[in-house]
Amino acid sequence: MRKNYLVGFLLLLGFWLIISLLVGSDLILPTPITVFNTLVVLLKDPRTYQAILSTLTKILVVLIATLTVGVSLGFIIGLSDKIYQLFRPAILVIQAVPIITWLALVMFAFGIGWLGPVVVSVLSLFPHVLLTTAVGVRSTDVKLKEMAMIYNVPKWKIVRDIYLGSVIPQMVAALQVVMGNVWKVVVVAEYMCGDRGIGVMIAWARQSVAVDRVYAYTAITVIVGLVAENILNRYTRALLKEWEIA
Repeated sequence: MRKNYLVGFLLLLGFWLIISLLVGSDLILPTPITVFNTLVVLLKDPRTYQAILSTLTKILVVLIATLTVGVSLGFIIGLSDKIYQLFRPAILVIQAVPIITWLALVMFAFGIGWLGPVVVSVLSLFPHVLLTTAVGVRSTDVKLKEMAMIYNVPKWKIVRDIYLGSVIPQMVAALQVVMGNVWKVVVVAEYMCGDRGIGVMIAWARQSVAVDRVYAYTAITVIVGLVAENILNRYTRALLKEWEIA
């Protein structure tokens, strides 16, 4: 498996090198060697690590806020068919709003700063978690709930053993989707309305026409994102195994 990944990565680099040589302009597509050299320079600059830390902090806050709001509201909405039917259209509307609209509205409200990218990212991501959780709650086996009521099982045990058992697979799937998108959303939001972070560094690189830096910062984002996603996947596999789902 790892050998296949390595071969695929080398093929991608080879394709990139050939296309960049055919283009013949670092202002359009720098070669992998140029980007690697720029990446080495950036990794020696303390400001790069400050930007990475700022972006990672935002992502952590976004994930916590998204899961807290999405899961809690999803549980509440999923427990009642009337509430679900009442709020589902509004949630779908929020989910359909383009990120550029949230960016514009948040910039009007908060201006340029640390908070803007966080708010934009949460607004863009939490509807998916909310709806996924609500659907999981609604798909809980009715017979299990009826049996629990007949045997007077405490409500907290019903929530823990029945509802959570039904919801956790959907929550894990939603978390993986959010984790795959949160990097892109946060970096784009930083680019537009942030005051620090990888997205801001990309914006500065664009303003100075440093195309190689744009690619290098993108490589940093991809590498850190893949590492974080791998850690998350290990955690979710352990969680699924604990609930005897995997």
